[in-house]
Amino acid sequence: MPNRQAIIPIGRIEQDILLLRGQKVILDADLAELYGVATKVLNQAIKRNIERFPEDFMFQLTDGESAALRSQIVTSKGGRGGRRYVPYAFTEHGAIMAAGVLNTERAVKVSVYVVRAFVKLREMLSTHKQLAQKLAELERGLQKHDHQILALVEAIRQLMEPPPEPKRKPIGYATEHEEHKKKPSRKKKR
Repeated sequence: MPNRQAIIPIGRIEQDILLLRGQKVILDADLAELYGVATKVLNQAIKRNIERFPEDFMFQLTDGESAALRSQIVTSKGGRGGRRYVPYAFTEHGAIMAAGVLNTERAVKVSVYVVRAFVKLREMLSTHKQLAQKLAELERGLQKHDHQILALVEAIRQLMEPPPEPKRKPIGYATEHEEHKKKPSRKKKR
């Protein structure tokens, strides 16, 4: 396979992908820029083919979402040369469909890179979830092992303590006199 340089680096596209409403999306202005058309042209093509864009392909941001994004990415305020309309957000499938309705050579070529960027982000997210799951399992295992290790250390400490001195009988012979001292005297009862 010949080494072809990407029209747009995937890393550049990944920067435009946002997480909104629990979905990875790309905004209409960013998608239009990638496809080499004006945002107005993209949105007009979408409106002419709106039946191709169900809610899981594209949705319009709320005013609150738009304001939050505007403050995060520091865009100009509406009415002063900025956007007059709330932007649309395209999921991976919506971005592909948008390339189809634009039907320009650049849009078709770039859509491949857009899909690859979405797939790469999905793989990264999956890897992070798997890593987080493995760390959680390891942490649970360590907690279980901590108790076992502490019990083992305690058992070793008990083994290190000298045993109590056993009561031993004295070594050697006892004389009669010593035996009488040890034995209680029996006095006859009267």
